[in-house]
Amino acid sequence: MLSFFLNDTNPFYISSSEILILGDAALCLDIIRPESIDMIFADPPYFLSNGGVTCQAGKMVSVNKGVWDEGADLEKKHEFNRIWIRACRKVLKRDGSIWISGTLHNIYSIGMALEQEGFKIINNITWRKTNPPPNLACRCFTHSTETILWARKNDKKAKHVFNYALMKSENGGKQMKDVWEGTLTPQKEKTEGKHPTQKPLYLLDRIIKASTKPYDVVLDPFCGSSTTGVAAKNLCRKYIGIDSDLEYLKLSVRRLTLENNRDC
Repeated sequence: MLSFFLNDTNPFYISSSEILILGDAALCLDIIRPESIDMIFADPPYFLSNGGVTCQAGKMVSVNKGVWDEGADLEKKHEFNRIWIRACRKVLKRDGSIWISGTLHNIYSIGMALEQEGFKIINNITWRKTNPPPNLACRCFTHSTETILWARKNDKKAKHVFNYALMKSENGGKQMKDVWEGTLTPQKEKTEGKHPTQKPLYLLDRIIKASTKPYDVVLDPFCGSSTTGVAAKNLCRKYIGIDSDLEYLKLSVRRLTLENNRDC
């Protein structure tokens, strides 16, 4: 796995199929070999930590998730998105693809940054949550969806992987649409600890199945609790995770270790 890096690196965790790196996403991406990654999934900061409140398990709780998610002005948010997306493009193979999740708080900047940095958007996936938290302020509609943008390099020779037949089969023999429904992350996926923006395993399972092949390399530059890594391991893909928070990487190791009996 260390062969994917340009120079000597000291990973936080390494196994035969996974590497976890502690550090800033853009800086860490800069030491990965160009065009060595098959697929990227990114769940970047939504810039939601602004002192507001939400509902969790029937209780009013703060929306603040950490310093990494604190709000910034429009120019700073967009420059941040362009920097890490630019770094992702450098390490992505010509035929690779990138998936980025977000909400209204950041997804429009991400969409523009993708095009500015040489990507072509393939799909706009709407993830509809069947059990969203209620809207406590009662001043707008309940937020029950997130957007996931799927993109490839804007290169006429690029031929991204799309396992169409598999997706059709998993959708009862019908073409799969761009609206996906499911629950928020269940408690059974949080036994090793909690991450405030942890995605459910079924979501990453579908994304990886749709756009990679066995033994491909999947990278997550904001890996958090490494749901991407768990899904990749279950599907016999290799995984590189990056995060700037030591505690989340420790949580990632605990989750990945539970999957060590997978036979790939």
